[in-house]
Amino acid sequence: MKALTWQGKRDVRVEEVPDPRIEAPTDAIVRITSTALCGSDLHLYEVLGPYLKPGDVLGHEPMGIVEEVGPEVTHLIPGDRVVVPFNIACGSCWMCRRQLYAQCETTQVRAEGKGASLFGYTSLYGSVPGGQAEYLRVPQAHFGPIKVPETGPDERYLYLSDILPTAWQAVKYADVPPGGTLAVFGLGPVGQFCARIGRHLGAERVIGLDLVPERLELARRHGIEVLDVTTVKNVPEALIELVDGRGPDAVIDAVGMEAHGSTTGKFAQAAAGLLPDALAQPMIDKAGVDRLVVLKAALKAVRRGGTVSISGVYGGEVDPLPLMEMFDRGVQVRMGQCHVRRWTDEILPLLAGDDDPLGVEDLRTHRLP
Repeated sequence: MKALTWQGKRDVRVEEVPDPRIEAPTDAIVRITSTALCGSDLHLYEVLGPYLKPGDVLGHEPMGIVEEVGPEVTHLIPGDRVVVPFNIACGSCWMCRRQLYAQCETTQVRAEGKGASLFGYTSLYGSVPGGQAEYLRVPQAHFGPIKVPETGPDERYLYLSDILPTAWQAVKYADVPPGGTLAVFGLGPVGQFCARIGRHLGAERVIGLDLVPERLELARRHGIEVLDVTTVKNVPEALIELVDGRGPDAVIDAVGMEAHGSTTGKFAQAAAGLLPDALAQPMIDKAGVDRLVVLKAALKAVRRGGTVSISGVYGGEVDPLPLMEMFDRGVQVRMGQCHVRRWTDEILPLLAGDDDPLGVEDLRTHRLP
């Protein structure tokens, strides 16, 4: 089959690779009909390359048609249309029983000190072949895949694999009070959905921040107030002024480790990328290699007693944070990989109707053959 493979820094290629096959009783084979590019894939293209090897199959946002199932997969049959969550969870371990699916203890990558295995996402998360391919082996398929209606374009359901539940969790974690204000840093795919979901779940005011004109315009089209960060000298001060001189009740960081404007962090990432993998891996894993300009702005912009919800991916372990200010201002912080299956039952009914309240059919910008 054809698959998108990592071959080196900034070098990905479509190659012929072996077809997947059933390897465990809880496996399924899915023929992929659509798969999305994630912002997190950019980290593989650049920063996290030392954890990949040439030939690794990328992609963690797929959907398609079930072709084959193992004997312990009883809720799916060949021909079913499914979306595959990016994290691989068993549904029954201690963590899964608490709906902490991104921390599944059955697929946890203990050797790397990480949580549940992920599709197409480095040795840190299990080196599981990903979904930017013609076919995908889905481990733990007795629980993971989400069965969706047979009709409707893929764009209706594809984003259930990652970015839609990721954005839903970010807004839930933000805990915006009724009638409150939510600010969203970064209007990429997750940020766009965060802003729309914030409005859908009751925020009276949603402000989206970015520097890309097309992203700002897309948010405006969905009724989001926007702030072009290139037009202000001090983003936190501008946000505080916009919201009663106090700041928003909650702020979402939907950007993560490769934020624009962090010169030191960019240098650290570039330096790590020049090292041999054996040296680069501990530097990336244990050092402060994240670009923190957005996270620090979020922490400074949120009102006292407010909440910062982090959905952008970070990778450093000694990143400096303004802890005195965070403590003094009583800022609450929530974060983490999305527990996809925790939220999909809430979201799916919003996708099945005709009204498309989250605008899922107005997100895709390009389709590749």
